[in-house]
Amino acid sequence: MANVSVIQRHAHLAGAVKLEFVNGREGKIAKAVLTAISNTRRGSGEQREEESTAIQWTLWGKQAENAAGYLGKGSHVNIVGRLRNNNYEKDGETVYGMAFTAEEIDYLDSRAESEARRNGGPGAEGGTSSTERPSAPAASRKPRSARQPAHADA
Repeated sequence: MANVSVIQRHAHLAGAVKLEFVNGREGKIAKAVLTAISNTRRGSGEQREEESTAIQWTLWGKQAENAAGYLGKGSHVNIVGRLRNNNYEKDGETVYGMAFTAEEIDYLDSRAESEARRNGGPGAEGGTSSTERPSAPAASRKPRSARQPAHADA
């Protein structure tokens, strides 16, 4: 089965990361689901419209645990992953679906912004976007990214 690479840049989370532990090939494994929304603007002048794209991503293993511990509603991220068909038969009919699995995720918020967002403090909602903030040196952003090999779907 072929996989298609998907990149979602400058997205923000629509809600909290949902973490659960499921049975995998070698025992329990962490699985997280998050919904990331990207906004793009099309057209010019009075015809300029904003279009939002929401993708529900699945993360596995340590990457899932890190995302659940660090990200919250409104967190800014870049995600690289894969798309695959998730078709199945139900009552003799084919149901078509798609599954998005994250392979890399970059956390774009500073530690202070992330903690404030998770704790509901100042900057929790409606804080500055990643394009409005001055860029911090990579060393001051932790974790900069959670690049880990993706696990096979459990």
